[in-house]
Amino acid sequence: MPIVLVVTAVVAAMFLDLRESQAYEGPWCALSDIGGGVMQENCSMRTLEMCRQEVIAGNRGFCNPNPRWQGNPPGVRQNPSRRKRPAY
Repeated sequence: MPIVLVVTAVVAAMFLDLRESQAYEGPWCALSDIGGGVMQENCSMRTLEMCRQEVIAGNRGFCNPNPRWQGNPPGVRQNPSRRKRPAY
C-alpha cells in the first residue's frame, strides 16, 4: 500500500509541473553578521529604510544596493500611487 502512495505522489508531481518559486528581489540587500565571520544576504528589501530596520533588528550588518536588481517587471508599480488632495 505505501508503494502505491509514493507512485501516486510522483505521478501527480509530474503532471502538476511543480516548480521552485522565485523569491522577490528588491533594490536593496541587507547583509547581516550571523556569527563566526559569516554574513547572510537578504536582497528582498524594497526600500533603504526597510533594509536599515532589518539590520538594526538585532543583527549587525549593513545595507547595499542589490547588484542583481533590474527594476520592476512591466506593469508592476514599486510604490502605490498616492492621491493628492486638491488645493482649494
